This record gives sequence, C-alpha cells and structure tokens, in this order.
Amino acid sequence: MAEFEKKNVLADKSYQFALKIVFLCKKLDSRKEYILSRQLLKCGTSIGANVSEANGAISNADFSSKISIAYKESLETKYWLKLLKDSKSLDESQFLELFEQADELSKILYSILKSTRINKPDN
Repeated sequence: MAEFEKKNVLADKSYQFALKIVFLCKKLDSRKEYILSRQLLKCGTSIGANVSEANGAISNADFSSKISIAYKESLETKYWLKLLKDSKSLDESQFLELFEQADELSKILYSILKSTRINKPDN
C-alpha cells in the first residue's frame, strides 16, 4: 500500500474476504460444483467491489447506496454459505470461518448504513 493511501479497515477486510471466496470457488469448481460456486462468487466478491465504489462516492446518497448494496450482498453470501454447508459441499470449519467473516462485514456495513442514513444529509 502506498504511503499516501489511508488505511481502510472495511476495504481491507472485504478484499481479504473476497480472496478467500475466490479460492473456495476454485476448489468448488474443481469438484464440479458450478452453480452454487458462481452464486457465491458473485455476491462474495461484490461486497468489496461495492465498498470500493462507496469510497469513491460523489455524494452521501451515492455512498449510502453502495454501502446498502454491499450489506445486501453480505446477507446473500451468508445464505449461499449456509446452503453449501447444509448440502455437504462445504465442511463445518470452513463454513464457520467464512460465515463469521461475512457476519462481521454485515454488522460493520449495517452500522455504517444506519449512521449515514440517519445522521447525514445529502450534499
């Protein structure tokens, strides 16, 4: 990371989470689990992509919209992780690690969303 870049914990966490999702989906693809893998890949990587877009927002409404999308994608990610676990496509330990990270992202995003929608008027 360049010296002039600010540390963004949410961006870092969502990026690291996306990497784990990419690696998991590659593993699932190698076992011919394409359908659930694609669903998880889309929403699991979309969290960080929308956080990145939010960081470049041009207004409070734009920021709030991107954070809202990231939050919804985190909820969807948790759904697909549960489905993969319950269908025996994902072992319990891997599920717990990823689910806890997705849940942490959900909580952070919800907290940001709540504070931006309540406390900040649009520019």
